[in-house]
Amino acid sequence: MTRALALEHIVVADRLDAITATFAAGEVTAICGPNGAGKSTLLTCLAGLLEPDAGTVLLGDAPLFRMPAADRARAIGYLPQAPEVAWDLSVETLISLGRLPWRGAPAGEAQAAIDAAITAMDLEALRTRAVSRLSGGERARALMARVLATRPAWLLADEPLANLDLAHAASLMRRFREQAGEGRGVVLVLHDLATAMNHADRVLVLDRGHLAADGPPEQALSEAVIRRVWAVEGRWLGEPGAQALALG
Repeated sequence: MTRALALEHIVVADRLDAITATFAAGEVTAICGPNGAGKSTLLTCLAGLLEPDAGTVLLGDAPLFRMPAADRARAIGYLPQAPEVAWDLSVETLISLGRLPWRGAPAGEAQAAIDAAITAMDLEALRTRAVSRLSGGERARALMARVLATRPAWLLADEPLANLDLAHAASLMRRFREQAGEGRGVVLVLHDLATAMNHADRVLVLDRGHLAADGPPEQALSEAVIRRVWAVEGRWLGEPGAQALALG
């Protein structure tokens, strides 16, 4: 069973103020909010990459920042908002880096994970291509595949749809839902409120470092919350699961 990931009274100076939340495995959780609300900061705390000034991050009952780095890397896969690739690797080699936390595992197991990630992100035709020759959307898919190749218990991604076309964005959201259906926890920072409304099980809304709303999307992204947090008038149109946000 995947252990819960939790924040207890997390404080990061000038960015997060006493945030408490427990994230459930088997769910897609979206973190939303205006620019500068603290979304990326919260995600990097969850990933074990930024230790808060106060409070505790827990994986199960274990304080995350006391765990060996290799254990954290096997448990939590993280895709930052603007990932960098230091060397001009092939797509398959880049994806294979996701297996580094599992060094010593059977070679067949590693290759199976790499192949599955390539298939999931529709990269078979690009397997041998150099990363420098990829479009922005193709590069984003390759980087997401590197995270999937780790086969972590938790998938954390900061704006994973930003460089994807409509078809690949829809495909990636289906993949996140599949991962949650397999028992993993998925936490995504999303600016697109309609995507969060239609695809998330739960939404956290941050506003200037505070937790402004937390609950099912229809509650956390209600028209009243949007008015209060984003200072715009919005109306939800359409049926549940296929809603659009009209502004004005």
